[in-house]
This record gives sequence, C-alpha cells and structure tokens, in this order.
Amino acid sequence: MRLDKKAVVVTGASSGMGKAIVETFVREGANVVAVARRKERLEALAKSLEDAPGKVIVFPGDIGLKSTNEEMIDICVKEFGRFDVLVNNAGVMDDMSPIGDVKDERYEHVMKINVYGPMCAMRKAVQVFIEQGEGGNIINIASGGAIRTLAGAVYCASKAALVSMTKNTAYMYIPNKIRCNAIAPGGIVTEIGTSMGDVNMNGYARLQNVYACSPEHGSADQIANVALFLASDESSYVNGDVLVIDGGWLAG
Repeated sequence: MRLDKKAVVVTGASSGMGKAIVETFVREGANVVAVARRKERLEALAKSLEDAPGKVIVFPGDIGLKSTNEEMIDICVKEFGRFDVLVNNAGVMDDMSPIGDVKDERYEHVMKINVYGPMCAMRKAVQVFIEQGEGGNIINIASGGAIRTLAGAVYCASKAALVSMTKNTAYMYIPNKIRCNAIAPGGIVTEIGTSMGDVNMNGYARLQNVYACSPEHGSADQIANVALFLASDESSYVNGDVLVIDGGWLAG
C-alpha cells in the first residue's frame, strides 16, 4: 500500500475532490481525519470505508476558523500518534464578478475559506512537522483560476495566493524536509458551483469564450490519484510545484 500508516488530514472531505481523496488514501492504507461542515456526510463516508485498510476519523468544522484548522491537526496526532500529510482541499467559488462589481462580503467569505483557512492549517502543520523531526508533506488544491482567468476576480486572486504560499513554504522549509505542492484542477465535476450564489452576469458573459475551449470535465477521482502520488514517497523529490490537471485546457 502506497500510504501505509501515514496520518493525514483532508479538508472539504464531505464531497467532490475531498471525498475522493479520502477514499483513495484510506484504501491505500492511510489513516485520515476527514474535515467538513456536513457531519452526516462525513459519517456516511467513514461508514463506507469501514472495511478499508486505513481508518477515518470524522471532524465536523468550519475551515474558515483558526480553531478548526488547529484542532483537526491536534486530533490527528492524538488519534494516530503522528501527523504526516495535510491536504488543503476545502474551497468556495466567487460569483464571477469582475473587480468593479466585487462586494466586500463576497471578498471576505472567499478569502476566509480559500486563503486564511489554509494559511492557518499550514502554519500549524509546519510547527508539528518540525517538532516531530521527520519532515512532512502539504498538498494544496489550487485552481486553473490561479493561472488563467477562469472565474471572478476574487476567486482567481484567492487561488493565486494559495499558489504563492505553496511555493514560499516549499522553499522556506527545505532544511526541515517539509514538502509543499499544489494541484491546479481545471473543469472537474464537483459541487463547488453551489457556493456561487447569484452569478454576476457581466463577468459570466465575459468568460464564455474561455469556457468554450474547455475539454470534457474531469472527475474527482483523477484529482485524487494525483494527490495520492504527491502524498506518497514516490514524489519525494517533487517540491514547490503546481501540477495543472485540466485535460490540456490551459496548454493553448
């Protein structure tokens, strides 16, 4: 098994890419703290994996809160005796607004979930990794929106910030053997669109030419397989990278 006995925290674990990552990791032997707001979905996920080699601990919480990001890692250490991999997957969309239409409330909400939450988790993670003295591994789920204009101004900015934190962390903690990489998905079938609310039609209309070039959408399992590679020892020399998984959408 590629992740035998690794202790992992995965956020946004109740659906989409996060759920697929938990399923893939646990079947490869990892013990996972699955974090999301919807407790009933997390419990159903844990039940579905009862016969898998790894174990799932359910932790309901809001990833936009500092306390959630710190407690989920503490629980991992308490339950599994160590902490090896952090997967910052939880995220929300904006409403496609161009910068002139951005509302303060939307900006604060998106940045809280997509930037502040992962920052808190990464800060806690590196402290625990250093204390353990055996290195560590952080995987951030960014977006093609960090590279090209695939959404509104706030979402793109939030994912670009996550990419920058990824690269900075990778470099800063090389002496501590802490790796940090990001995955930038293109169009993947998930429930993230439900977080958009009322779509800004000006921004949406401007993005239609971009969407028209998108290939058939990918699956959450395809992202989970890339995360599995990054979480495993097979990727031990991969650090500070952003793996774009989009079927070639951004290649042109």
